Amino acid sequence: ATLILTKSRKNKTQDADAPQTSRNDATQSTQTMPDEIRSEMLSRNSLYFESSNGMPNITNSSVLVVGLGGVGSHTAHMLARSGVKYLRLVDFDQVTLSSLNRHAVATLKDVGLPKVTVLCNHLRQICPDESRLILDPVVKMYTGDRERDGTMMDPPDGVKQWDLVIDAIDDVPTKANLISYCAKRDIRVISCMGAAGKSDPTRVHISDLRSASRDPLATAVRQRLRMLAKKEAKESGEKITNGSGVSNGGWISCVDDDSKLAVVFSSEKVVAKLADITDEQKEEGMHNFGAVDNMRVRVLPVLGTMPAIMGQTLAAMALCELGGKPFSPVGAERVGRNIRHKLYQHLRTREKKLQDKLTPTLKEGSENYTTSGTYIGAIQIDPDDVEYLMAELWKNKCAVSGSRLGTVLELYRWDMTEPATPNNLVLMSAKSAQKFEKDFEKLGDGRKGVDDECRARVEKRLRMCVLDAEDE
Repeated sequence: ATLILTKSRKNKTQDADAPQTSRNDATQSTQTMPDEIRSEMLSRNSLYFESSNGMPNITNSSVLVVGLGGVGSHTAHMLARSGVKYLRLVDFDQVTLSSLNRHAVATLKDVGLPKVTVLCNHLRQICPDESRLILDPVVKMYTGDRERDGTMMDPPDGVKQWDLVIDAIDDVPTKANLISYCAKRDIRVISCMGAAGKSDPTRVHISDLRSASRDPLATAVRQRLRMLAKKEAKESGEKITNGSGVSNGGWISCVDDDSKLAVVFSSEKVVAKLADITDEQKEEGMHNFGAVDNMRVRVLPVLGTMPAIMGQTLAAMALCELGGKPFSPVGAERVGRNIRHKLYQHLRTREKKLQDKLTPTLKEGSENYTTSGTYIGAIQIDPDDVEYLMAELWKNKCAVSGSRLGTVLELYRWDMTEPATPNNLVLMSAKSAQKFEKDFEKLGDGRKGVDDECRARVEKRLRMCVLDAEDE
């Protein structure tokens, strides 16, 4: 196939004051790629997303990646390789010698150049066709201030909203500002917590922000978000609840909702401390050593593998969501066999009692349906399914209230006109379950007592319940 050279457009969101010179700058020219070549490049991904017909969604998606260090560079690199059409890449920093142990593509000759430029040069070599991979470099720091950020957060022309925002920032205030900005506008965010001082890949998890444990960055971001929410609530005169923002949850509810904000974190305890402050820093003042004002100056110990693993984890979750084949991460909290067995026995006993109670009301000629339409019969799960339902589908918390382990949790049928199968069982706290049962008795359907937003969230989660590939 013949590749036809054409000239590329200069991107309108590029920071005009930022240094843009680069050796072999691949963003300055582009090539038209024939369909058969592009199709073969993405053939393995297309096969993976065949069941969901998800590749067109990926190849038409728009993703914003903020932070292109050890984590974000790996994420952006894989998104581009996997067919994402529009990538806006934001970072103010330059490649340093110490960056080379963890950056996805930087080499020695790139030291001193903007990370954005280096990454764009590399990605353009992977896909030279600007109509198939649109790179939107912004060599600028995200601040959360509209005047300073300009159009950085605006979606591309003709696009109503970003499909995803990837947060790979390692500074607490700007990270919290980005999350709150997206939460207020209902923009999906996948965020990475701390990778420094850790090494164990088996301790990497995906969860909501509140569940991120043993992660100092996650703790600091939670505190910062609560502070922002309380400040805004006070200014607006809304009631402030204990510890989590305004009375109705407001945007701060993203802390507990991984459908709004999912975080990648390591539950490993930090095993390496920050570098000691030097005598020169003490003598001249720590504030004189930061790359920019208000940014950290202590050097973080980083094993290069951990940012790469966490960056690829962000990319995996992003691609599966974009491709309509999302996975359900296993929570960091493990549930013992005795608890799982107890929930299974409670569910079976409760369903048997309901069956005994309603058997006299069975429709004529039916073995399972009552005159009111309620299904009665044996549960259609085994004890092994309970672990999947608790840890993977419901993340060990009440689907209705968000209450976690430490409260009494039980499995309940969601739609009483259907059998007790894995995709019709919801984990509930005792309080939520009692209300659900009362509403079933009073209204004929416990779901009628659940508010619309919560019901939609639960049912979206139930649709994600797939026990094996053959069930798709």
